[in-house]
Amino acid sequence: MTRLIDRRSAIGAIAGTAAMLSRAATAAEGAAAAPPTIAERFGAYVAGTGFDALDAATLETAKAHLIDAIGCGIAAFGETPVRACREVALALPGGPATVIGTTQRTSPDLAAFANGVAVRYYDFNDVYVGREPGHPSDNITACLAIAEAEARGGRDLLLSTVLAYEIACRLMDAAELTRRGWDHPIYSLPASALAAGKLMAMPPGQLAQAVNLAISGHLALNQTRVQVLSDWKGIADANAARNGVFAALLARRGVTGPSSIFEGNAGLFKQVSGPFELDVDAFGGRGGRFRINDCGVKLYPAQGGTLTAIPAAAKVAAEVGDLGRIQAIEVATVNFTYMSAGKDPEKWKPETKETADHSLPYVVARAMLDRDITNDSYTPAAIRDPAVRALMAKITVKPDEALTAMTPKALPNRVTATLTDGRTVSHQVDALPGFIGMPMQRSDFEQKFKRNVARVWSEAHQREVLDYLWALERQDKLDRLFELLVVKS
Repeated sequence: MTRLIDRRSAIGAIAGTAAMLSRAATAAEGAAAAPPTIAERFGAYVAGTGFDALDAATLETAKAHLIDAIGCGIAAFGETPVRACREVALALPGGPATVIGTTQRTSPDLAAFANGVAVRYYDFNDVYVGREPGHPSDNITACLAIAEAEARGGRDLLLSTVLAYEIACRLMDAAELTRRGWDHPIYSLPASALAAGKLMAMPPGQLAQAVNLAISGHLALNQTRVQVLSDWKGIADANAARNGVFAALLARRGVTGPSSIFEGNAGLFKQVSGPFELDVDAFGGRGGRFRINDCGVKLYPAQGGTLTAIPAAAKVAAEVGDLGRIQAIEVATVNFTYMSAGKDPEKWKPETKETADHSLPYVVARAMLDRDITNDSYTPAAIRDPAVRALMAKITVKPDEALTAMTPKALPNRVTATLTDGRTVSHQVDALPGFIGMPMQRSDFEQKFKRNVARVWSEAHQREVLDYLWALERQDKLDRLFELLVVKS
């Protein structure tokens, strides 16, 4: 009897094992048949795109945006938060990546971080407006750090930069984050991870894991950009670049991340963005136009949505003459700019540079007084100027649906002053050079670059840096670049 039971148990065990194997085989077949995840499609796209995919216009644009970002970073070299982040990065000395402006090196992730803080500090670097706006040049410092660490040349740096823009901008096209309470550096996480991984020559599977790792633990809250703005406003995207680089370094060593990070039961779609579609086959290099060609470049150091308000305000002020004649000022703007720069009461009483350059009332009032906005518009004395506060007290901001309908091709603002005699003076500006359809030329980029670096480099040195960068695709190594970017005390 015992033998019969044992035999039946054995038969049952065998049958159970067979059933398990059958189910496992079925599951494996189902998994094999499952469509690739977004992270996997990103990995295949980045791994499969070579330098020969870059047309001449895209190559010129990539160099121009790199020049613009470096100029912004050098301009901010001496600012307190930039210096503090640089000191944190250099507390771990001796790595393979240079902190721009110095001869010192640190780890690639910390170099990307410190350099990113400098590039972003003045809010003067480029901007892209899809469903979500953002600053894709914030990813350039990840490319610079890994290109140097991996001894890559100019062609590799330019390709990785274009790919970082492509990923970040396509995601900004796909879904808005701001109204859901999240911040646009979330889209820089996969962009910087994939760009870094490309420079490391990682295969598609590892690139996908870099995306999974970058996104899963580093989601950014939009509290960064509402109410009182802190130093973190200009640091958040640099931190995304740092985390993207670190994720790529982990993935190269075989570390895996949660999948499917976009589509999973608790992934980005469900928790953050809502579902969206991405046609990777239509990305740049696969028949589509590279998105770097559709990025705006700022003429003024201010939040992107406020830029057109600056010349509009200056025109109103010039026509009015004596600003004491103004009884009230109304600024009509797009919904995004209203939400991010014209709604919170803190925007009428800024105490920090970070709040002031994201304050539509401040930017309008300062532009009316000075007929311009520059890096010096945000000194403590300028922010607390009684004249600017008096003008701000007369300003109201309202969202305008007709203006909102003009986005993303335009970011219009209309400034209307009502005078004490009842007359009104109004000017509306829809777009500026550097916006979509109004590209800046090489001479425009050079002029902006020179304004940014004039305090630290001679004209001869400025020319040497520019000549090197305009010929970047012919540079086999980047050592000379980092030597050229030193700021001497």
